[in-house]
Amino acid sequence: MKSNIHPKYYSDCKVTCVCGNNFVTGSTEPEIKVELCSACHPFYTGKQKLVDTARRVEKFEAKVSAKESDSDKKGKKIKRAKRAVERAKKEVVVKTKDIKKIAQVTLNKK
Repeated sequence: MKSNIHPKYYSDCKVTCVCGNNFVTGSTEPEIKVELCSACHPFYTGKQKLVDTARRVEKFEAKVSAKESDSDKKGKKIKRAKRAVERAKKEVVVKTKDIKKIAQVTLNKK
């Protein structure tokens, strides 16, 4: 085996929980800070505890409220149809040269 490739092992690693519980274990880290331990985890205590460290619930509620407020948004087809109607309403400006050419073409065909 190669030498000096394994990390240093600390047999007295101190683990600290947010609830205040401390205990010692073995690890490759000298100190570990955790959010849940056996003293406060719902599986071990039997009590339900909501852990929302990344604000996931609040983010979800914000998304839902934003979606409800933006319910008046329209789809692509409706937007395109609206633009087509607006374009159709615009006045078409035809130059006099174009009218003469159109008139000549229609007269020549008759």
